Amino acid sequence: MQTGISTACLYPMETEKSLEILLEQGYRCFEVFLNSAREMEKPFLRELKAMGSCYGASFVSVHPFTAAMESMLLFGDYPRRTEEGMDFYLRYAEAAAYLGAGYFVVHGQMEGHGKLSDQEYWERFGNLYRRAAGTGARPAQENVRRLKSARPAFLQGMRSYLGEDCAFVLDVKQCRLSGFSIEDVAGAMGDRLCHVHLSGCREGEACLLPGAGDFDLAGFRRLLERAGYQGAVVTEVYRSGFGEPGELEKSRAVLEKAFGC
Repeated sequence: MQTGISTACLYPMETEKSLEILLEQGYRCFEVFLNSAREMEKPFLRELKAMGSCYGASFVSVHPFTAAMESMLLFGDYPRRTEEGMDFYLRYAEAAAYLGAGYFVVHGQMEGHGKLSDQEYWERFGNLYRRAAGTGARPAQENVRRLKSARPAFLQGMRSYLGEDCAFVLDVKQCRLSGFSIEDVAGAMGDRLCHVHLSGCREGEACLLPGAGDFDLAGFRRLLERAGYQGAVVTEVYRSGFGEPGELEKSRAVLEKAFGC
């Protein structure tokens, strides 16, 4: 396993400025949150890639700024818009692949929104997965509160239905916010788990930096090891979850010690 961080932790700071600060703080593995269409274009991506190369850093995933619109763009009931949405999301795949990342994150459809059955949703995702495969990067379904993907049963069904045509992101804060155990969500994802969003917590605070609060990092590492997980464990917290940016550097040291990397 390798540890890293999402540029989203410093949002709404511009993406390239966030990356620069995090590189200077010693992080070397990144999820890039692309916050505008311009940030999906080659000149901007080239700048990010060059910044990372100067530090010997790697990029493992990309997060779309359109995540909140996926119910309409990818999982709606208007075929022409769905096709355009799929084409637009292939641009995220291409951006991820250009950076050397293997995945782009998908949130999906709100629970109770739209007419798609679970099986129809899985078919849509599988279509996107297969179409994106040619770029070198693939969509990874994240568990997100208030969305279909929050439910372990939905994730288990998706894995059973799609087999190797799916991948998953385990977000521990979303488990807390959704009321499902990390163990149950990770178990539902099984061997298709490819990426992890990590955060700390304490009573009444679901999203703190790793090392803050009382979340059992050692126990979480053991859970991932039992699952045979070998991917990245990336800090993803809201900007309101910490004070000064310098706290991110302290958290990095805690995380590297806990995961031995």
